[in-house]
Amino acid sequence: MVRFRWNDWNLDHVMKHGVSAAEAESIVRGAIRPWPQRRGREKWVVEGRGVGDRPVRVVYVIDYDNTLYVIHAMPLSTRRRRRSR
Repeated sequence: MVRFRWNDWNLDHVMKHGVSAAEAESIVRGAIRPWPQRRGREKWVVEGRGVGDRPVRVVYVIDYDNTLYVIHAMPLSTRRRRRSR
């Protein structure tokens, strides 16, 4: 089972963008090909459908204890969706 690590910093950060921890976790857990995609040496990116079927991008790193630490999550605008393809 995938475990997530949340603290005040990453909870506040994703909530500023209107994404809840539960929504971010759901998107990562429900990832289908071609997600997740590696970005650089340590980051992973997942795009999926969140609340109300809106597209959301979640970026995370895998900690030393194999927990996932979300560092960014936000709904994708139409412009950002086009750019990410």
